[in-house]
Amino acid sequence: MPKKLQRKVAPKKAAPAVADNKQETGGGGLFSKRVTPRLLNEFTNQLAVLLDAGIPVTKCLRILQGQMPPGAMKKALLEIREDVEGGTSLSESFAKQEHIFDSLYTNMVAAGEAGGVQDVILNRLADFMESQEDIKSRVKGALAYPIAVLCVAVLVLVLVFIFVIPKFREIFIQQFGSVEALPTITQLVINTADHLKQTWWAYFGGLFVLWLVHSVFRRKWQAYNWMFDGLLLRIPLFGTLVKRSLVARFSRTFGTLIESGVPHLEALEILGNALPNVRMIDAVNRIRGSIREGSGIATPMGQSGIFDDIVINMVDVGEETGELDRMLGKIADRYEIEVKRTVDSTFKFIEPLLLVVMAVVVGVIVFALFTPLLKLMEKFS
Repeated sequence: MPKKLQRKVAPKKAAPAVADNKQETGGGGLFSKRVTPRLLNEFTNQLAVLLDAGIPVTKCLRILQGQMPPGAMKKALLEIREDVEGGTSLSESFAKQEHIFDSLYTNMVAAGEAGGVQDVILNRLADFMESQEDIKSRVKGALAYPIAVLCVAVLVLVLVFIFVIPKFREIFIQQFGSVEALPTITQLVINTADHLKQTWWAYFGGLFVLWLVHSVFRRKWQAYNWMFDGLLLRIPLFGTLVKRSLVARFSRTFGTLIESGVPHLEALEILGNALPNVRMIDAVNRIRGSIREGSGIATPMGQSGIFDDIVINMVDVGEETGELDRMLGKIADRYEIEVKRTVDSTFKFIEPLLLVVMAVVVGVIVFALFTPLLKLMEKFS
């Protein structure tokens, strides 16, 4: 924070250059700090290609900055280029832009600088980011259809209960005298419609309050995170998907860091900050403690209850043979495939299940409304 303030307080002769740079980067805005994973991945790939061609780092940054669209990435590349031209290393310059480049990214770049293989490390980093983004996009794509169907179905049902069923209620009261004279299932549907018409706001408000409480507890209460993340791992079907995706992410990230030359303890510390599940973070911390004590990785992995026996055995063999990074890569390949299969099979099961549930609900409503109508038709005939 002090460095940013220092950069702003520049000598008067540099003021025009700052103004030009601000115009060149496109300025700020409401979403000025937002950089999509796809844009970051493209930048990483292009930087690796330019470095592999023997172009100096500062010229690479100048080229990439020139072709970036106005926004946060262009502004960050300008500041990174200025830092590198001033003698700062590329990894340290990336670390200053922590809203774009996380600790995993900067540490891998630092490892590439130390080993003189920046282009290789950046290619490896781009492949890692691509595989992670592929899994995320596949899960989001699979979730999109069921969520859309569920939202539309709930909206239609709410409209039917609030606007359509009360019209039938008026007709039935005129013809039968009271709701109590109707069949039980019709009374249930009409009473439900009356209840929703009077208290629909309470349900939406309750959902908002639940979401708000959940968000606050996730940020403030560690015990709640432990309970909630453990519950996610035990949900039928969905829990299997979460567990496999966590194992795939652990293996891919840990293996990539080790392969890039990052020490085990430092790699595990970076990994602990990159995982979204408290149970998995606890497992990583146990593994770090075991390594500090001079023990192996496989034992704390087995105690966590997250990793399958085949993963533990493969890691054990990798430790003994000195090929832990290669074994972790194989585990990641296998589990990423399993995640894709689980996504496909899970949501192929959920989609027809949603349709069946909706058909049953609509069928009950139609039956409840048309049963009294049939009696009226018989009466009039």
